[in-house]
Order: sequence, then structure tokens, then C-alpha cells
Amino acid sequence: MVPEIWAGRTEQLSDWRDVLRPRLQAGLFERGRTVLGEPGLGKSSLVRRIAMQAERAGDWVTPQIRLALGTDPLKRIAAEVLKLADRAGLPAARENRISSLLERVQTVAASGVSLGLRDREGVEPHTALTELLVEIGHAAIRQNQVVLIHVDEVQNITDEKLLSQVLIALGDAITREVDVTVPAVGTITRSLPIAVYLTGLPEFDDRSGSRKGATFARRFATTTLEPINDDDLRSALRPLVVTGWETPSEDGSIVAVRLAPDAAETIVDVCRGEPFLFQLAGQRAWYAGSGDVITRPEVLAGWGQAEQEATSHVERILERLPPREREFLSAMAELPPWERSQGQIAAKAGFAKPTDAGTTSQRLDRVRGIIGRGKVYTFRHRAIEAFLTSDWPSLEQ
Repeated sequence: MVPEIWAGRTEQLSDWRDVLRPRLQAGLFERGRTVLGEPGLGKSSLVRRIAMQAERAGDWVTPQIRLALGTDPLKRIAAEVLKLADRAGLPAARENRISSLLERVQTVAASGVSLGLRDREGVEPHTALTELLVEIGHAAIRQNQVVLIHVDEVQNITDEKLLSQVLIALGDAITREVDVTVPAVGTITRSLPIAVYLTGLPEFDDRSGSRKGATFARRFATTTLEPINDDDLRSALRPLVVTGWETPSEDGSIVAVRLAPDAAETIVDVCRGEPFLFQLAGQRAWYAGSGDVITRPEVLAGWGQAEQEATSHVERILERLPPREREFLSAMAELPPWERSQGQIAAKAGFAKPTDAGTTSQRLDRVRGIIGRGKVYTFRHRAIEAFLTSDWPSLEQ
């Protein structure tokens, strides 16, 4: 079995552990979290790890609600929210109001966004979903729990009306304030203990932030993930070097398989901080040998098998960029690192004047996290830089 290795993302993990969860338990409002980034940066894995921590603490957690292209998002979310309602014990409630609410959301989970539902009940489907989340929040308060909802691949909500309804439903739930009675204190107002994580590609930032405006920004804090720095990768691999990973041998005994120091450094080198490539290089290195020490030649042999997949992965990232952004990156890569100013890059890319590259460079920096702007521009996504230059880790070099 391949070792379970986790690298970096301490800021995001501590945000859940030290900020978001404690504040929600205390009844204080906290914005939802939107985690965006290019493919392979570990957005979904990060939130799954947070969800695992929440589950170990006893919180009520949805599975990863992954939205495929063309999926009715309200239908998918409603189905998982009903499971949370069951865990909260709401189906056993005797109030007619709760029974009616569950019935309305069950209709959404079965049929999606239904005009019949809206006309019959006088309530939009997303409003019914919000109200059920509020009831789950009340139950969580009574049972001292926190609720975590994870919606993945949010960029696949291409219908603007559906996107608006999803954001309103989730946003209204996390901003709802309710009155509760505290012994020896009396009635206080608090927020519901509901955390929402949205994960997806950078394009979602345009559709949610720019078009939905300030309301979305007030309700969700956006993080654009970058590649992981080499020191974090080294730290993640260090236990495998020092203590090894216990695994059954062919004779049934348990042996500790270790990673040679130079082999660990080679894995760090070839992945260029990209989590998918880190996982790929490590997995292939694990299966490349049969001894109790993974050597550098075995890492190289494994990378030789993985290189085509790694190359295709970076090519797909570049192919999905608009032509103007690809041209900017290609021009930037052709220049020596010390000459990568906006003016030099713009001239190399064939822009009429340096300011014409402003919007493109801003998007590559702020929205995509691929470059860093300054007096001299740098590549934050080092796998893309390596691919576009002669620095790509290849066994043929």
C-alpha cells in the first residue's frame, strides 16, 4: 500500500482548526470558504482532509458533493442535506412545519428545480433548502455540533440562475442569526454553526465574484491555491526517510520501507511543488523497487514511467487557458528570469504597448495564481515554468 503523505497547506488546515470551527461553535459568524486553483493543486484533497478532521471531532459532514457538468446542483445538494437532516433527527419531529419542509426538499432531491414545486408551495426550491439548513443548524446548536458542507467542481454550474440560487441558499444559511437561551444569561443572538466549502477552478471567481458582486464577497472568503514549497515537501517525506512506512512483506511479516535521502530530494525536484506530480512521482517510486529502501535510481525509473502522464497534465492546464494568456506565459518563459518585466514580456508577446498586457498579467496572478507580479515577474506555478523552459525534469537530460 502506498504511504499516506500529506504536504503543506498548514494555513488552510489551521484556518479550520483555529478560526472557522471555534468561531462557529461560539456562535460567531464566519464566511464560507471558496478554494480555487488550477487542476492538480489539491483543492478537493485539502477540503476532504478538513472534512476528515471534522468527522473525527464528531461534526456533521456531507461527503464531497461533486457537481459534474450538466448536473442540477440544487438536486445534488438537497439529497445530501436530507441526510444531514436525518442525522439531526428532524424526520422524527412532530411539527407539521418540519414535515412539510422535508417534503419540499425531498421533491427537490428527486426532481431538481421544479416549477410545480414552486407553484404548489409558493416557495422557491432554494428557499426551501435554506430553511432546512436553518433547522439543521438549530439541531446542531442543541447538540453542540458543527455542520460542514463541501461542494466540489463549482465551476460546472454554468446556468447563471442556478448558480445564483445555490449561492443564495448556502449564503443565507451561514448568515442567518437566531435567538437562543443561555442559562444564567438569557436570550442571545448567534449565528448557525454551518461551514460551507466551495472548491473549483479559477474561472468560478469571475462568475461568482464579479457578477454576484459584494454580496458573495461578504459571505465567502476566496483562497487561490499555489504550488507547495519545497521545504514543506521535504518535511512531508522526512518521516519516510527516518522511520519508514510499515508494510506486509511476501512472507507475511511487517517491514519498514524507507526512502533514501537522495531519493526524497529527487521526488521534490521532479514534482516542482505541484501536488499531483508529487503524488504521481511518489506512487511510481514506491512500485519501482522491491527492497526495504527506495533508492534514487528507483525514483528515476518510476518518473520515467510517469513522465508522459505528467507532461500531459501540464499540457492540459495550458490548453485550457485563453490564447492571450498562453502567449503571455510563453513569452515570459523565453526571457531570462532577470528580464521578465511587464514591458519585456509584452514586447516579446507582440503586444502594442506594455499596458496592453496589464489585464492578462493580473488574471494570471490574481485569478489563476500562475505568476507573481513585481518589478520582475516570476512563475509561482513552477511545473508550468519547467514545461515551457528547458528545466522540465526528463530522464533524457
